[in-house]
Amino acid sequence: MKIPKAVQNLIEAFERLPGIGPKTAARLTYYLLHAPPELSQKLAQAAFELKKKTVLCQSCKNIAETDPCDICQDDRRDHSAICIVEEPLDVWAIEKAGVYRGLYHVLHGRIAPLENLGPDDIFIRQLLPRIRNGKVKEVILATNPDMEGEATALYIQRLIQPLGVKITRIAQGIPQGGDLEYADEITLRQALEGRREY
Repeated sequence: MKIPKAVQNLIEAFERLPGIGPKTAARLTYYLLHAPPELSQKLAQAAFELKKKTVLCQSCKNIAETDPCDICQDDRRDHSAICIVEEPLDVWAIEKAGVYRGLYHVLHGRIAPLENLGPDDIFIRQLLPRIRNGKVKEVILATNPDMEGEATALYIQRLIQPLGVKITRIAQGIPQGGDLEYADEITLRQALEGRREY
């Protein structure tokens, strides 16, 4: 049986997304085929606006609607602490837990030699001027507790240690090999509250 080209195109588009295999892509496509047209239009409009209405904050590198982002602009936040995370979803997860009131720095990846990703492929160097401004007293390393996350944290620690700021690492509360974006609020709270010198 030949699948209509429009159906095949959408299945292939969904398959390019992380975590979506051929069966899930086909299920999503056939669901949209039978759903009201408004749903497909809303989905298409949201995907279009995602690129059009978001920017990268030049300070923290988080995804936002404005530059600087709401977090960097907020005078009620603790500007003496910067929490370093791998991805924007990690910021969202920590903010949802409601236990951290400092600033962030989003790397947009991690050092992963097997994937040919080194320090120059992520936003590490952009962190240094933020620390050198003299306002930052603590840097919290909140990379994922897996091999690549630990390697990234160690690299950053060695890079910023000469700058004389306190360097802490989130406590083990996040399971080894786990990702921050999938951790529950209690686990994130314990991990941040139990951070240690690195």
